[in-house]
Amino acid sequence: MNPDLSKLQPYPFEKLAKLKGEVTPPDNLEHIALSIGEPKHPAPEFVLDTLRTELQRVENYPTTKGLPELNQTIASWLERRFSLESVDPVSQVIPVNGTREAIFAFTQAAVNRCQYRPLVVSPNPFYQIYEGAAYLSGAEPHFLPCLEENGFNPDFDAVPEEIWHRCQLLFVCTPGNPTGSTLKLEDFQKLIELADKYDFTLASDECYSEIFVESAEPPMGLLEACAKLGRHDYKRCVVFHSLSKRSNLPGLRSGFIAGDAELLKPFLLYRTYHGCAMPVHTQLASIAAWNDEAHVEQNRAEYTQKFSAVLDILSPVLDVKQTEASFYLWPKTPINEETFAQQLFAQQNVTVLPGSYLSRTVDGINPGDNRIRMALVASTSECIEAAKRIRSFVESL
Repeated sequence: MNPDLSKLQPYPFEKLAKLKGEVTPPDNLEHIALSIGEPKHPAPEFVLDTLRTELQRVENYPTTKGLPELNQTIASWLERRFSLESVDPVSQVIPVNGTREAIFAFTQAAVNRCQYRPLVVSPNPFYQIYEGAAYLSGAEPHFLPCLEENGFNPDFDAVPEEIWHRCQLLFVCTPGNPTGSTLKLEDFQKLIELADKYDFTLASDECYSEIFVESAEPPMGLLEACAKLGRHDYKRCVVFHSLSKRSNLPGLRSGFIAGDAELLKPFLLYRTYHGCAMPVHTQLASIAAWNDEAHVEQNRAEYTQKFSAVLDILSPVLDVKQTEASFYLWPKTPINEETFAQQLFAQQNVTVLPGSYLSRTVDGINPGDNRIRMALVASTSECIEAAKRIRSFVESL
């Protein structure tokens, strides 16, 4: 077997299951899970209707490139959402089976393992696929800490030049998981200039881009920054988007990669061998979802309501702040984060994720120490109940 498989660490939820297995929660309280970022709002009924209507399309082989009408729908959505002059649906868009699959696959195609000690650079904390994809591509992961003093974004100015020389692929996640932080135009401009100077690919994971407080400005995306900088070919830049969070369709496994046509052409070749074409009925349902914004606005309204209610309850007892976007809270804990998560489960039957499970210790610092990630994905009533139990637990410490 590939020896690099031995470098893969257990997924955060494997660690969480072991931690919870050491205690027993109270029988008189219903379990509330705030640990997994799986949307629990209802899927749009019109998307389900399309799936039912088009189910007979399982009789057809899908193409890796995708239906022209889906690619055009995605290109049009990108143009509307990010004020782009034009996106070529033929050369600058590829449908994918969710961002997780595409991020992993793109890394395999993007890394030149013949280069001296190639690096895949990513934020820390991070989506664990970045790390696993790096190892299995023949590269090493390199983590940039996302600390509160820098707005929970990496301090790109502090990265040594030697790291940029070895970097082949830089992942950013905006809005961030788990911090909810976003990158601004000046951040993207700096990264694009670095990509040009050191010849690496800039990949932006933007699957939370449509979840933000209703009154706030929509988060900027990498392609939007490219357009503002007059870079309409999106050179060296790709973005990943998904219907999982935007449309409450995590099981549909539908998203896309878009950007530099010179990067997507060889990636499409890779995918024809990889065997990951999106089923036709899924593509048709995806067209329906990308073409509708009403359900997205309703989704945002529900998250805004939950954030407001939960923060009102928790702010007096925890150091917790409204994130810029996404559906996460990233509060500090008054005790060790693993102990906090375990005892909260044992006493209140509420599950949260220790922040250290989403991070790596580099130079003695783990950005997730004494923090937990709370995913406000349950119903509003459940989130309020969970917040009350968390407050009661904190007050008992």
